[in-house]
Amino acid sequence: MLFNSYPFIFVFLPVVLLGYFALGRRGNLAPVIWLALASLVFYSFSNWQFVLLLLGSVAFNYLAGLLLISRRLRAAPRFTVLTFGVTGDLLVLGIFKYAGFFAANLNALFATGLVVNILLPVGISFYTFTQIAFLVDAYRGKVAHYALPHYALFVTYFPHLIAGPILHHRDMIPQFESAESKRPNPHLILCGLIIFGIGLFKKTGLADGIQPLVSLAFGPVTPSFDRAWIGALAYTFQLYFDFSGYSDMAIGISLMFGIFLPLNFNSPYKAGNIIDFWRRWHMTLSQFLRDYLYIPLGGNRHGPLLRYVNLMITMLLGGLWHGAAWTFVVWGALHGVYLCINHAWINYGPAVAPRFARATNIAAFILTFVAVVVAWVFFRADSLASALFVLSRMADPTHIVFGRGEIVYSVFIMIYAAIAWFAPNTQAIMGYDHKNRTVGEQLSPWQKRPVFIYVTAAVLVFGILGIQQHSEFIYFRF
Repeated sequence: MLFNSYPFIFVFLPVVLLGYFALGRRGNLAPVIWLALASLVFYSFSNWQFVLLLLGSVAFNYLAGLLLISRRLRAAPRFTVLTFGVTGDLLVLGIFKYAGFFAANLNALFATGLVVNILLPVGISFYTFTQIAFLVDAYRGKVAHYALPHYALFVTYFPHLIAGPILHHRDMIPQFESAESKRPNPHLILCGLIIFGIGLFKKTGLADGIQPLVSLAFGPVTPSFDRAWIGALAYTFQLYFDFSGYSDMAIGISLMFGIFLPLNFNSPYKAGNIIDFWRRWHMTLSQFLRDYLYIPLGGNRHGPLLRYVNLMITMLLGGLWHGAAWTFVVWGALHGVYLCINHAWINYGPAVAPRFARATNIAAFILTFVAVVVAWVFFRADSLASALFVLSRMADPTHIVFGRGEIVYSVFIMIYAAIAWFAPNTQAIMGYDHKNRTVGEQLSPWQKRPVFIYVTAAVLVFGILGIQQHSEFIYFRF
């Protein structure tokens, strides 16, 4: 089931909301169970075959977590439980996500005839990483004892289940335990509707609207120089508004239930360097990779050389997390190289005179954006050969068309760029503060006028009218 679908908007969401708040009048546990069951129903529409796998994963990690939380086990047995739990999670993820990739590479290297066709469960990467973080924190003594219904809801909570954000138990479970979230809050419901409407418009109006231009670079026809750039930039902005739209919609839906999700997207194309980009793009994944991979590897604690090695390992695995293909590995490797160069420049680069600061910042912004676009070509391409071919056309200005159609396409690209670069993002418009659990508290005077509500309602209506059949979010594939 998609957030941008009529059954979800007009049937599933209203029914779940009404049931949640109706049960909230009778106690604190019933609405938690209701929401967990509703999340399983939501998941079953996409992957009914794998509901039992999801439930098995929840039970396995909850039991492992109980053993790790227990103070009766000594250090060695606790480490064994952690190793067993994380290995089990990664083994399941590896079988479903990477077995086919592994078999294909064995066939290519040794001319074997292995055939592996395994359907990938939607959202398995997200709920696996969510639970690995839980186990590691339980081992570190940072987890309190949680009841099974609250833990199950933490993992299966439908606004995040399919495409993130990667949740942290410390953020979410206390909210699920709170009695306050079980009572309808008109302010949060209104703000949730507004944020949902903005996200829906980003998806159906902006992301889906520019999707046809992507084929100019990645379609069956050989692209010219200008068409290769238009297609690559179109995908750059399609992915941006698709992921931004999903993130907004997830936050908006959750707000209606009185639950604050962590930010996962913060205008990454406004970043002035690649370090800043990764603080803004898929923020919860960046935090997970930092806290549970980069820092345990040693981070920057063992000298600059090992720091760069750790960065490369982290980004290579981060790329592979996105998909079982060499294109994702190369995408991760590119960002690893970008990060190493960025850190090396900060540590060893020349100081910039104040009079050149503005020009330097603009140059850094442009360089960062172009580097991101180049990497997105590998992210989108079907193969390394296809990606390299598109990049070769982007680097060859001798083959150019730039007719009337290309001029119109370029205007569209510039409009999208202007929105991404200069428009305020949703959290700035709505004053969304996940850490302090506030939204809409510091709205500007114009936002408090009725016209703001009317414009938002119009955006929601246009978003609903723009819904296309089977228009999945791009991150559903990961």
